[in-house]
Amino acid sequence: MKLLTIFLAIGLLVVNAGIKAETIEAGKPVDIVVYRSPSCNCCGKWLEHLKNNNFNVKDIVTGDVQAIKNKYGVSKEMASCHTAIVDGYVVEGHLPANDIMKLLKTKPKIVGIAVPGMPSGTPGMEMGGRKDPYKVMSFDRENHYKVFSSYE
Repeated sequence: MKLLTIFLAIGLLVVNAGIKAETIEAGKPVDIVVYRSPSCNCCGKWLEHLKNNNFNVKDIVTGDVQAIKNKYGVSKEMASCHTAIVDGYVVEGHLPANDIMKLLKTKPKIVGIAVPGMPSGTPGMEMGGRKDPYKVMSFDRENHYKVFSSYE
């Protein structure tokens, strides 16, 4: 009986966990927590990009962003200047808001998505008309990487 109660409780948590597709479709704000360094200017620009695209941003300034990356399994290959958490997913770097929404709608079985490095032309890294091609990569716990989106 005790085991059945545990399974039922877990089932309720799974059913009630996460951002529902209806929330996204209805255009309701999506909560996201961003960890960033106090000395990074481009992070603030990315936060504005998120706010302008219906995200409710909790901005956490920390002197040890690497500890956050370590905690959430962000490898050196996927790393950028800030790390965010949304609906249990890791969002690393200067991702376009539409890719985050795609992640939340499709709910793939991955740890998260990243724009490694800091390519020019990504949200928050605008430099005049310069836009470097870049890829949004997905990653899992075993550090398998796949292209999630591509911007040429």
